[in-house]
Amino acid sequence: MTMTTTSLRTRLTFGLVPLAALILGACSLEVTNPGPVNATYLDDKAAFPALVNGAGRDLAEALNWLSYTGAAVARELHPAGSTGSFGITPSQQGGKLIDDETGTHWQLAQRARWTSESAITRIKTVLGSSYATNAQYLQALVWAGYSNRLLGENFCDGVINGGAKEAYTVYLNRSEAHFTEAIAVATTQNNTTLLNAAKAGRASVRLLKKDLAGAATDAAGLADSYAYKMPYNILDADQYNRIYWSTANAPYRAHTVWGTYYEAYYTQTKDPRTPWGLDPKNPVGDAAVGNLGKVPWYFELKHGAKDSPINLTTGWEMRLVEAEAKLTAGDIGGAMTLVNKHRVALNLAPWVAATATEAWTALKRERGIEMWLEARRLGDFRRWAANGTPGASDDMTGRDLCFVTPRAEKESNPSFK
Repeated sequence: MTMTTTSLRTRLTFGLVPLAALILGACSLEVTNPGPVNATYLDDKAAFPALVNGAGRDLAEALNWLSYTGAAVARELHPAGSTGSFGITPSQQGGKLIDDETGTHWQLAQRARWTSESAITRIKTVLGSSYATNAQYLQALVWAGYSNRLLGENFCDGVINGGAKEAYTVYLNRSEAHFTEAIAVATTQNNTTLLNAAKAGRASVRLLKKDLAGAATDAAGLADSYAYKMPYNILDADQYNRIYWSTANAPYRAHTVWGTYYEAYYTQTKDPRTPWGLDPKNPVGDAAVGNLGKVPWYFELKHGAKDSPINLTTGWEMRLVEAEAKLTAGDIGGAMTLVNKHRVALNLAPWVAATATEAWTALKRERGIEMWLEARRLGDFRRWAANGTPGASDDMTGRDLCFVTPRAEKESNPSFK
């Protein structure tokens, strides 16, 4: 079952309606700032939905920023204009994620992790032994799992709550632990939606940790059509889908599919997973791009609206998890059947592989197509480089494979060395 955009948007909006009604009902526009809220007020059970919805919103915002900037560095998109608002900086255009440009990405991703994990701790403290029956507790576990996965796939270093620098794998360990508990709690609560979300999330994390057997076991239970999506909404500009809005010509035309693998690939195949379009009235981006000048503006259509969701996981990703497990074990034929399963379903020509190297090339390309613009590509590039896997992939020579810890964290955290 897919979590729809509407469902989370509705929950996030509930808290706004009574306030608006009170203001309008009193016929006054005067606002009084009550100051900081005492933390003990959050110990009320009635506050739990707000805590957990806030954690979901934080994850959505972090995913928004990392998916966009990561896409530019990983060559999923090409810069097409401004380097200011919604722009791709000169450093990022060159594939570099420097420490004075990653502060927002770090802050948003760490906040998403902290708010979800803080909600988990608070609910357990307040409810005592009955915490596992609480629906908000389960959702907080799922958000914590995906928040930590986002950090583990995208950041170079691990830092937890102002602590010392650790390997980035600390996030993967935390993510797996949260997903494992979520699976147990969802089973107790008979919540199939979040049970599947946790299983799929854990499968992807176990793949990153090289637990291929565990990853394949988790993945096997998810249907091809399964999807768990991060919703966005049109109520707040910070909650617009950032990839869409930055090239919606309203007024930004900040990136393009021109010059990427996906330009020619979509032209040749019309694969519905990598769609892009063009506008004869606006043939180029909104500013010059280095010595290239203005480049053709081919806008992505995967995220086609302000409130387009971003996949957190899908059943088709799970088939590729299973394929990688088989390929690592030397089962080329079994792996290629899974690599090509979605292509066959879409009436696309299957990849052909006679050797392990050719099979790895096909798997790497198919993961890029399947999870295009979902903040997943850098994590793949880094682990394949670290594992020394064979097979061609996008040329990332000289380009960064992870977001560096920002300068602000290095300078303000005395434990970071």
